[in-house]
Amino acid sequence: MMARDELFQVEKGSQDFQFDTRVAGVFDDMVSRSVPFYRELQQMLADLTVQFLPESGGAFCDIGCSTATTILNVLAHPGCPADAQAWGLDNAPAMLAQARTKLTGTPFADRVTLLEADLNRSFELPSVNVVLMNWTLQFVRPIHRETVLRLIHAGLRPGGALLLAEKVLVEDSLLNRLYIELYYRFKVRQGYSQEEIQRKREALENVLVPYRVDENVELLKRCGFTTVDTCFRWLNWAAFVAIRP
Repeated sequence: MMARDELFQVEKGSQDFQFDTRVAGVFDDMVSRSVPFYRELQQMLADLTVQFLPESGGAFCDIGCSTATTILNVLAHPGCPADAQAWGLDNAPAMLAQARTKLTGTPFADRVTLLEADLNRSFELPSVNVVLMNWTLQFVRPIHRETVLRLIHAGLRPGGALLLAEKVLVEDSLLNRLYIELYYRFKVRQGYSQEEIQRKREALENVLVPYRVDENVELLKRCGFTTVDTCFRWLNWAAFVAIRP
């Protein structure tokens, strides 16, 4: 049973959100209660990933792999080739430790390579058919995002795909406030208090910087992805498929 996220029940002073040991220990519960349609998105992303993997010799990389939930979902998918290799990149050692623990004892452990990587600095991406990036680009400093996406484009094999899920903004300020308010109501339904929601919002204030949907699409196309589509949208949450020719 996953540990329950109660990190923001107590006031801890003003400090930015970090993916440290405390967060890593409750992350699976946190993300499943914080991302709308989380389970459906995980299924959709696994369904899409296996469509871009060849029958043999395929590989995919989860950038911002956290505790390896997405990696395991793809490898366990009935459509995933038996020899598909997985790479997981994350900048948080505590997350990678949780991922290794989760992989231990599974039949997939020897097919997964986990590496520490900071996207705000130079990093190496292996040659893969699919890159997944779930709620990760929004934590990369805006000045570095184009560089990151160009590195991803270069690492993808021809015909490969980037599957990108992000929190997003909308241009109209009234709608933006409305969507945020409705999202907070969603979190209340998941068991978070108003105080917890406010404290986490303040902790994320200068850490999570979302773009509008059109800004994400424009950025992806500028980085060489010729086909870009929004495959999921719920208020201020979205997911994109971007294909390298």
